[in-house]
Amino acid sequence: MINTDFIINSIKKTSGEPNWQELLETIISSFDCTTGTIHTLDLTTNLLMLKSQKGIPDFLLPKMSSIPIGKGMAGIAAERKAPVEMCNLQTDDSGVARPAAKETKVEGSIAVPMILDGQLYGTLGIAKSEPYDFTKAESDALLTIGEEIARSIKS
Repeated sequence: MINTDFIINSIKKTSGEPNWQELLETIISSFDCTTGTIHTLDLTTNLLMLKSQKGIPDFLLPKMSSIPIGKGMAGIAAERKAPVEMCNLQTDDSGVARPAAKETKVEGSIAVPMILDGQLYGTLGIAKSEPYDFTKAESDALLTIGEEIARSIKS
């Protein structure tokens, strides 16, 4: 099982703003993923702003640097305040994933909101390079990690 305690403790030990890249890479590695993003909510624009990414092709970064609430996996996770998952992003035709998302070449993916006390602070997304259904335990672990990240943003 994922060692969420290690990740949460490392977030708690950080004073000031987290090292977003290091945090994201730890989460990606812990969940045996290849790709991921952390977006934080800009309260003045109500956009999700990219704080860190790994594995996103350079040509997609402009499209992922700011995401409206309700658009794409991260935006829908933020809007619903609930995880959004796809077993295979490459074959998804639900309309949840934006067409450009297929260019990431990932398949099993999940985006979770970072929420504390009912307030949205951003989103965390990770993905694998093969089809994959994240378990409820993995989804819950990501929500817990997201809550701790939200706590660090708030303080």
